[in-house]
Amino acid sequence: MASTNDLKNGLVLNLDGQLWTVVEFQHVKPGKGPAFVRTKLKHVLSGKVVDKTFNAGTKVDTATVDKRDMQYLYKDGEDYVFMDKSTYEQLPIPAATVGDAARFLLESAEAVVATHEENPLFVELPTSVVLEVTYTEPGLQGDRSTGGTKPATVETGYEIQVPLFVETGTKVKVDTRSGDYLGRVN
Repeated sequence: MASTNDLKNGLVLNLDGQLWTVVEFQHVKPGKGPAFVRTKLKHVLSGKVVDKTFNAGTKVDTATVDKRDMQYLYKDGEDYVFMDKSTYEQLPIPAATVGDAARFLLESAEAVVATHEENPLFVELPTSVVLEVTYTEPGLQGDRSTGGTKPATVETGYEIQVPLFVETGTKVKVDTRSGDYLGRVN
């Protein structure tokens, strides 16, 4: 248990059996009436964001979320198998929990896995990864100066938009949050 005065960004709360992460909070002391805390909470599993207001000093139930550095090993049916880098313990995580992170997962990739009471909640990748373009249409002579883009398939099978000058076999940096092309890597 914690008080609303102890809230901070990233803290996970257990409200009515649901886990919510504090995205932002603001203590408000109006000129008239009691103080309160205005929060923006993100549902840990669904990603839904809601606004919730608490009276100042109210007790809230916090949840213990364990974040561990893990390494992606392989896909086993519908599960993605990760290994804890400190204990070498393997943890199968369902595809639904891995979510969009699967678009950028290569074998031996580093990730942070958050668990609550040994149940995996979500997989957090670094903000950018380097992937090789496995297929894209060849660029035409003279296409280098225009600002156009074309589709390219990266080694995980995900399709991104890249500038016209990028060719098959080029290593590119990709933003894991949006899937955007960030640049070429030598």
